[in-house]
Amino acid sequence: MTTPRIVALRAFLSSFILSTVFLFAESIPKPSPAHFSPPAEFVGKLGDYRSPLRFNDDRLVKTSADWAKRREEILRQWNGLMGDWPKLLEKPKLELVGKSQREGITQHKVRVEIAAGQMLSGILLVPEGKGPFPAVLVPFYDAETGAGLGKPLRDFGWQLSKRGFVTLSIGSPGGDARKPESGKPQWQPLSYLAYVAANCHTALAQSGYVDASRIGVAGHSYGGKWAMFAACFYDKFACGVWSDPGIMFDETRSNINYWEPWYLGRDEKMTRKPGVVTAANPRTGAYKMMVEQGRDLHEVQALMSPRPFLVSGGAEDSAKRWIALNHIVAVNTLLGHSNRVAMTNRPMHDPTEESNAVLVGFFEQFLKPSLRRVE
Repeated sequence: MTTPRIVALRAFLSSFILSTVFLFAESIPKPSPAHFSPPAEFVGKLGDYRSPLRFNDDRLVKTSADWAKRREEILRQWNGLMGDWPKLLEKPKLELVGKSQREGITQHKVRVEIAAGQMLSGILLVPEGKGPFPAVLVPFYDAETGAGLGKPLRDFGWQLSKRGFVTLSIGSPGGDARKPESGKPQWQPLSYLAYVAANCHTALAQSGYVDASRIGVAGHSYGGKWAMFAACFYDKFACGVWSDPGIMFDETRSNINYWEPWYLGRDEKMTRKPGVVTAANPRTGAYKMMVEQGRDLHEVQALMSPRPFLVSGGAEDSAKRWIALNHIVAVNTLLGHSNRVAMTNRPMHDPTEESNAVLVGFFEQFLKPSLRRVE
């Protein structure tokens, strides 16, 4: 029998649940429109960078069909310089070797197959609820930091897991970022790391927890370089965030060190000493050829189009990087898309609570479309 008291209670509960849903939706941090456009001083500025919308023979890209051909041309050139990938693993192993609970999150210690016969330790965080969930791969020097067990504000995996994402945090293959041994001396380490991330994507997609169409990648500094090359060279990543990696070659900044042999400067004939490029310590490997050919990383970032990405810029990636990013905006415009390139800026290299809030909100916006509709 339904009494007036029960009817009133039901109405209260319905109102409470509905208001809670909208409060949750409204509390989700998300990028503002300003993050998708440059400051006024950089609007329309393209600098001296060669447009990715120009073929090698100087023909202009005029249609989406042209862009598909130009994209293949960029891939061939960069993979030719860095070393082609081996065949991707069809079913990489994902071994669960330990399990615990943290604040409602299930934490799995895992071993994931990153190359044929090569396993890497990681930490898989699974939120409460029924999947399949969106997911984010978080590469860094070690797996613990991304999972919230290391230095604060680099815990992208932990912050995202609390927002309903499955996250897989991984560290450097072999445990040493300066010695990422691929087994192929002619293969540039940064390309190898992207290959590792691609196989981790497949492992996540096949884990049973994850919606394979909603997997992103995020990293800071070294992890930012890794995440950027992963997303750009493996188009099954739906989106990406890279935190202050140095998104362009810049030899005036010692931390934007793509010339080092553990990134793009590996050379079978010689190993340069660590440090900035000088006459006594010159460029080597693929990096040397890239610079000589006038290449820069905006070509790599163009491979993302029209998939969205966010540059969480700090000391190495100030707002002036929009001069390069404007070229990627131009590619997306040609393809009929807007608001695919975003950037935040902070004065220091370290992430902040504010920059991380936008990072999380970015993934909410692009990997959780149901929440975007609620808002």
